[in-house]
Amino acid sequence: MGTPSTPRRYGQTLFVLAWLVLAALLYLYFDSKLARQYNPNQRVASEISGQSIAVNLLRNRQGHYVASGQINGHDVVMMVDTGATRISIPESVATRLSLRRGQSYPVETANGTVTVWHTRIDQLSIGALTLYDLDANINPGLGDSTILLGMNALKDLELIQRGDTLTLRKY
Repeated sequence: MGTPSTPRRYGQTLFVLAWLVLAALLYLYFDSKLARQYNPNQRVASEISGQSIAVNLLRNRQGHYVASGQINGHDVVMMVDTGATRISIPESVATRLSLRRGQSYPVETANGTVTVWHTRIDQLSIGALTLYDLDANINPGLGDSTILLGMNALKDLELIQRGDTLTLRKY
């Protein structure tokens, strides 16, 4: 018995390559679909009327309001967290954003006490809604890259929840 013929080897190679391409395309499709399910607000539409600016956020499958935005001109993902006193930034994101660590202090979280560092945010934006000069925490205990948008950012906004939509309005 000799080696398989050249056309047969090419056919097998093309078959394997076709399956690899199909697997890669399926991975990209489902990865994108999962990202949209976690953050249905990757493109935030804004409504500007007179002096007010409003953004509408859709709730994700877990019941949270997650949105893409910017901190100091850098793209980030944020979750509205009315239970957080301050904006809380994962340490890895703070490093990427070149945020300066200030005074360290303990804070109580849902997972217990954690030591965080104070920092300042010059500008935070979600769509056309922009907030300036905000206190924040750099939190080494946050496991992913989602920033928690706490009450110090939300306190000057009107929040209206209807069904699966949360409207943030700044006057």
